[in-house]
Amino acid sequence: MSERDDAYEAIVVGGGIVGASTAYHLAREGVETLLVDRRDEGRATDAGAGILSAATSSRGSDSTWFDFATIAVDYYEDLVAALEAEQDGPHGYAKRGLLNVAFGDDEIEQYDDVLERIRERQAAGEPPAEGTIHELTPEEARERFPPLGETKRAFYYDDAVRVDGQTFEGALRRAGEAHGLDTREASVDSLVLDGGEVRGVVVDAAGEASEEDDAGERGEIVADAVVVAGGAWSNSFGEQLGVEIPVAPQRGQIVHLDLDTDTEGWPIVSPYRHKYMVSWDDGRVAVGATRETGAGFEPKTTVDGLHDVFGEILRVAPGLADASLREVRVGLRPLAEDGLPVLGAVPDVDGAFLATGHGPTGLQLGPYSGRLVADAVRGEDVSEELEPFGVERFRAV
Repeated sequence: MSERDDAYEAIVVGGGIVGASTAYHLAREGVETLLVDRRDEGRATDAGAGILSAATSSRGSDSTWFDFATIAVDYYEDLVAALEAEQDGPHGYAKRGLLNVAFGDDEIEQYDDVLERIRERQAAGEPPAEGTIHELTPEEARERFPPLGETKRAFYYDDAVRVDGQTFEGALRRAGEAHGLDTREASVDSLVLDGGEVRGVVVDAAGEASEEDDAGERGEIVADAVVVAGGAWSNSFGEQLGVEIPVAPQRGQIVHLDLDTDTEGWPIVSPYRHKYMVSWDDGRVAVGATRETGAGFEPKTTVDGLHDVFGEILRVAPGLADASLREVRVGLRPLAEDGLPVLGAVPDVDGAFLATGHGPTGLQLGPYSGRLVADAVRGEDVSEELEPFGVERFRAV
C-alpha cells in the first residue's frame, strides 16, 4: 500500500445502511478504511420503515431473495449484540411482532397464498418457527392495533422486528470509528483506475469547506480497494468500471403520524397493496409507502403520493383519521431491474466491488450484504453466498 498519509486499504463510497455496514465490518477486522458520503437528500436509509420479517414476506415465492433475506434478518441479532458492546448510543432495533391483515376479496387470495407458503416452510423445518404464527379474529386483531378496521383475515407473527434506519446507521458509524474507521463528507467524482486495477478515488469536498476556504478540497485519495455503495446513484460509476449497473431510483413517500395515545408495544401492520404501518413508542405511526418508478432523482412530496398513502390509512386503520401529521419522508430506493441486490467484485477490475440495488428491502438485507462484501474485500471466500447477486448477471447473452 502507498505510504502517503491519504492512503487507505479500502474506501467505501456511500454512507447509507449498506455502505455503513461495509465500512464497519472492514474496520472491525483491522482494515484501514475510509467511508465517503455526501449525504444526498432522498437517501433510502433515511426514509425506510425498517420492517424485518422475511419469514412472512409476500416475496417468499422468490427462493433466491427469501433464502438470503432469512439469513440477513437472523444476522441482525449478532450485529446488534456487537453494536451494544462497541458503542454507547442507540441502535433503533426492537422486536414488535407483525399483524398481517386482509380486507378486500382481492387480498384474501394473497393472504391465503402467504399462509400456505408459511405452512409449507414450517413443515420443511424452515422459518418461521412453529408456534410463532397465530390466526386471529377481527376483534383480536383490533386488540393488538386499536385503530384497525374490520379485517376479513388476520394472523400475528411473534418474531418480527422494526429498526430505525438512521439510528442504526449511526450506531454502525460510531462502532466503526471505535475500530479506527475514518469518515469524510464529500462527493466521489470518479474512481482512479490503472489498467485493470483500482487505485483510489477523486473527491470534491466543497460541501464541507469552511468560510475561509469556500472552494473546499478536491483531490485523489489512494486505496487498494473501493466499494461502490452509492444507493440509487451507484449507476454513475458503471461506465468507468465497464459494467452495466441497472439500478434506478424508486421513490417512496412515507407519512409519519402523531397520536394522542400510548403506542408502545403496538405491532407492525402489514396489509397488502405494498403498504405497511410501523408504530414507535413516542406516539408515532409511520405509514407507507408509495413505489414510484420513473420519477428520477426527485425526492419530493407529491399530491398523488400523499393521496395514495392517506387513502390506505383510512381503508386499513380508520381509527387513525384524527391523527396529526408529524412529517413526510421521501426516499429514493436503489432498485435493480431484477429486484435482487448487486453485490461483489466487478469483473476485470481488480479491487472494485459493488454493494447496491436492494430496492425497498435495504434495511432488511443491507447490514448482512455489507458484511459479505467486506469479507470479499478482505479476500475471504464468500463466492457461494454472492454468486446469485453478481453484476455479471446483467451481461447480454
